[in-house]
Amino acid sequence: MADVEQNAAVPDGSSNESDAVNGTVGRFVSSAEGTALAYGSLLLMALLPIFFGALRSVGCSKNKNASDMPETITSRDAARFPIIASCTLFGLYLFFKIFSQEYINLLLSMYFFVLGILALSHTMSPFMCRVFPANVPNKQYQLLFTQGSGESKEEIVNYEFDTKDLICLGISSVVGVWYVLKKHWIANNLFGLAFALNGVELLHLNNVSTGCILLGGLFVYDVFWVFGTNVMVTVAKSFEAPIKLVFPQDLLEKGLDASNFAMLGLGDIVIPGIFIALLLRFDVSLKKNTRTYFYTSFLAYIFGLGLTIFVMHTFKHAQPALLYLVPACIGFPVLLALFKGELTEMFRKKSPASSYDSKNRTVYARLKCMMRRISKSVQILKVV
Repeated sequence: MADVEQNAAVPDGSSNESDAVNGTVGRFVSSAEGTALAYGSLLLMALLPIFFGALRSVGCSKNKNASDMPETITSRDAARFPIIASCTLFGLYLFFKIFSQEYINLLLSMYFFVLGILALSHTMSPFMCRVFPANVPNKQYQLLFTQGSGESKEEIVNYEFDTKDLICLGISSVVGVWYVLKKHWIANNLFGLAFALNGVELLHLNNVSTGCILLGGLFVYDVFWVFGTNVMVTVAKSFEAPIKLVFPQDLLEKGLDASNFAMLGLGDIVIPGIFIALLLRFDVSLKKNTRTYFYTSFLAYIFGLGLTIFVMHTFKHAQPALLYLVPACIGFPVLLALFKGELTEMFRKKSPASSYDSKNRTVYARLKCMMRRISKSVQILKVV
C-alpha cells in the first residue's frame, strides 16, 4: 500500500526515478524549513479530503437519488480486499517485468486522465453551486439517444446536465491536459485530492466490524509487501499515476520547478478516511448533537500520520503508514466507546446498504458509478 516516503522521484518520471525511490544515490539534503514545510503540507492535504469527504458522506447516505447513492462495503468485501489488492499489485509487477513500461504508463495516463476529470468535476460541483452568479442563467441540457420506436423504444443515452456542470468539466479538462503534458506535481495533487475525497464520500462501510476487518487486513497487506518483498518498491518505481500526494522539499530553493519530493499514497488517506466517515455517521445516528467519535478518530489519524512521518524521518526509510494509522484510528474510538459504555451499540449499528436497479440508470448515474470505480481503483493501486 502507499507509504510515506521522502526524497521520492519527480512526478514526470525522470531518469533519476529509480535511484530516488530507492533513496540510495543522489539524495537531496533538504533544509529544516523545507522538510517541515513538505511534511506539514502533506499532513494538511491528507486531512482535507478526510474531513470534507466525511461531511459529504453524511449527506450522500441520506440521498434517495439512485445516481447519488454510495457504494457499501460489506464484511465479505472487506475480507476479500487484501487478497484482491495483493493479486493486483503482483499482476502489475509482472506486467512491468514483461511489457514495456512506456506503453503501460501511456495507457494508465489516458485512463487516469478521464477518471481524473470526472473526479475533479464531481469535487468542484458543490463549490460551483455556491459561487455561480445568480444573475447568470443556468441552462439545462439533455443529451438523449434512443433505440427502436413505439413501445419498444429503449434509452441508450440520457445525460442531463447544466451550465455549472459544463464549467466544472471545462476546468477539470484543463487540469487533465496539464497533467498529461507536464506531469506537474500541482496537477498531480489536484487529481489526487479529488480521488481521495470521492473515495471517502462515496465508499461506505456498513458497520464498524467491517471497518476493523478491512483495516486489519490491509494492515497485514501493507507490512508484508513493504518489508517482506521488493514487489511494491519495483511497481512504485515504474508506476506513473496521480495515486499519491507529493510536496517538494526543495520548494524554498527552486520554487515551483522543485523536483525532490516527500510523498503520501492515497490509500493511506482513503482507507482510514472511510472508517472516520463511518464514525461521523455513527455520531449523527446517536442524535446527541455531538461529534465525539469523529473528532477522536480524526485526531487519532493526525497522531498516527505524525508518528509515521517522525519514524520515517528518524530512520530515513519509507514507512507503511497503516502500520501506525490502523492501531490509532481503531484503538482510540474503541477505547472511548468502552469508556462511555457504547461499545456494543457501536459494533451493532449498521449503515443502510445502497440498493438500486443498475439496469435503469441513466448515463449520469453511470458516470457517478464510475466515480465509485475511481475510488476502488485508488484503493487497489496503492503501490507507492
